[in-house]
Amino acid sequence: MEVTRLSLWVLVALAAVLQPARPQTSKPNIVFILADDLGWNDLSFHGSDEIPTPNIDALAFNGVVLNNLYTQPVCTPSRVALMTGKYPIKLGMQGPPTYGAEPNGLPLSEKLLPEYLRELGYTTRAIGKWHLGFYKPAYTPTRRGFDSHFGYYTGYVSYYDYILQDVYQNFGEFQGFDMRRNDTIAWDVAGKYATDVFTDEAVRLIKEQPADRPLFMYLAHVAVHTGNRGKNLEAPQSEINKFNHILDPNRRTYAAMVSKLDESVGRVVEALAEKNILQNTIIVFMSDNGSPSFDSSGRNYGSNVGVTANWGSNFPYRGIKNTLWEGGVKSASFIWAPQFQENPRVSKQLMHITDWLPTLYSAAGGNPGFLPKNLDGYDQWTSLTLNLPSLRNFVLLNIDEKQRYAGILKDNWKLIVGSTANGSLDGFFGATRPRTPYNASAVLYSPTGRALARLSNSLPFAAGGSPLSGVRDLLAMRYESTIRCNPSAEGPRARSPCPPGEACLFDLASDPCETNNVAKKYVTVSGQLYEALKYYRRLLVPQTNRPFDPAANPARFNNTWSSWMLY
Repeated sequence: MEVTRLSLWVLVALAAVLQPARPQTSKPNIVFILADDLGWNDLSFHGSDEIPTPNIDALAFNGVVLNNLYTQPVCTPSRVALMTGKYPIKLGMQGPPTYGAEPNGLPLSEKLLPEYLRELGYTTRAIGKWHLGFYKPAYTPTRRGFDSHFGYYTGYVSYYDYILQDVYQNFGEFQGFDMRRNDTIAWDVAGKYATDVFTDEAVRLIKEQPADRPLFMYLAHVAVHTGNRGKNLEAPQSEINKFNHILDPNRRTYAAMVSKLDESVGRVVEALAEKNILQNTIIVFMSDNGSPSFDSSGRNYGSNVGVTANWGSNFPYRGIKNTLWEGGVKSASFIWAPQFQENPRVSKQLMHITDWLPTLYSAAGGNPGFLPKNLDGYDQWTSLTLNLPSLRNFVLLNIDEKQRYAGILKDNWKLIVGSTANGSLDGFFGATRPRTPYNASAVLYSPTGRALARLSNSLPFAAGGSPLSGVRDLLAMRYESTIRCNPSAEGPRARSPCPPGEACLFDLASDPCETNNVAKKYVTVSGQLYEALKYYRRLLVPQTNRPFDPAANPARFNNTWSSWMLY
């Protein structure tokens, strides 16, 4: 059966190459959905029985679940890696996120993903969070390869008023509105829920996209990042009421925020189907890093490094956002495309967020040989489509020369040197209790599930089978994508197994929750990884975070966050 299906797929692919040109573009549309601070255990396709995410699950279970994709530990560096295909250490962007009043940004010398795709004929759209600098207009999205941007420049905003409040030593609090359509302040969105507003824009742009041009849409949600003090978590009350089975009121509101994110995915897929371009679209979904989590008392463990808890969960992984533990750098992610729908799977292929630039460029018909040779990302498109081994076996997690910690991977081995916040974030946070049985039928009959089922009837290579439609197959894939281990019963108070001042080695194949330091048992492996870290350390550009500038105060610009240096 598999040989027959593969042969049929090859024939269809050959026919597609030989068929005459069509009015509709043959290049795939690309929709990249980036969640913010979403925890591994906050999506039901990873085994969570607390927050149903049927639309996200339907895409994941009809595509390739990426169970081994790594990001940077915080948001600006992750976006740097995504947009450039380079490790942030090479650009001095490996440290903390860029602040609103910081005259800093992704170096203008770098060519970004949307610029590469625009050269291939793509319409490029950015929606939502930017967080790569805006102190000069040259750093803003429409000057960096995007045809349009509807969203905000800074690291986060509250979900209804679109205000960012930042407190700066010596300057006090700066607060201002941060939402715009290209260069025009979008005052009209105040009072509307951010996740809905961004989704509305995505649906509108999909409907208006010309049929003869491929679309690259970068949908970077604020969800599920915390907002400002006093309103950290926000969601419509009607959505919160759906989660009365969750006792913690903060976790309940957070669940509603995740649910609205899931609804957004469903609406985007429906819009693609109604436009009749879903069959020619690639969809990537991922989180920029792990969740800044919580313990059972709601204590904010990340406050001493500027991380505010959002009540997400990375369980059963160790650590949270801003750490190099799996809970901080392992992304909840998948890729969907029509060719994956015939043979969906859970992938253990090693990937890093830098891989998306060359991978999507290749998927879009570009020749990866024309890309710069100094990229750190690998073109994984062939590996993903043909289920071949990953082209990479090393991943540099980060080197923070100021905080004095670093981490690197080779295959199933992981080496960590140093710690974040004096080890206070080394525990197991965000443990949840199963509250509701998994509803596989809700996945199959979600808006996304129905759209994919309709799509399968129009795909010629679906003649030998159908998309993942049986509950039994769906549950089997969910079981495979769920991580199981027995982390320390100490929970958030669990100490790191790494002795102070020593490197720590883990075998993630047998110990995915990083409980057993085997550095002394596998001295040769530890030495190899340490030498690799030393190699990357020689390539490091010192962090470029700059002193805050009082001229950035939104009070100078009608209480809006705006570029304050024109040249």
